[in-house]
Amino acid sequence: MRGRHSLLTQPSVALYAGDTLPSTQSLLDNVVTKSEQEKNMYKYKVDFAQLKSEIQMMEKTDFSIMKAENERLKSEVDKLKQQLREEITRTQSGVRLDMSLEKGRNRDEHSAQEIKIRETGAKIEREIGALRTQMESIKFQILQYMLGTITGTGALILAYLRMFK
Repeated sequence: MRGRHSLLTQPSVALYAGDTLPSTQSLLDNVVTKSEQEKNMYKYKVDFAQLKSEIQMMEKTDFSIMKAENERLKSEVDKLKQQLREEITRTQSGVRLDMSLEKGRNRDEHSAQEIKIRETGAKIEREIGALRTQMESIKFQILQYMLGTITGTGALILAYLRMFK
């Protein structure tokens, strides 16, 4: 039976070997040897190290660029602050000058009005003095006329009395 069995199995094994050989070959083609795997690993490690180095260089470059940009912006902000301070100082100086000039104008205007008031007061005083003098003069004249009239009337009365006596 053994002989017969081997006759029967040979074609099966040949058929099986014929079918599995391409599959096995395909598997073997896809299988990598340990040395190839180590080469690939080393190559990947080198590539990753190079990539890491490039990324670090890019980060350093980006950081340097950002730092320079930050410094530039800081400088611009400082310049703008200085310009703002100068503008505020100029504006404050202008306002102070305007206020001082306005104060001077008000003082001058007040002085001019004070002088006019004094002049008007003096003019009124002169007018009142002139009116008093005129009234005294008129009063004196009235007194003179009254005395003259009283004297004339007294003389007429005395003459009338003398005449009828």
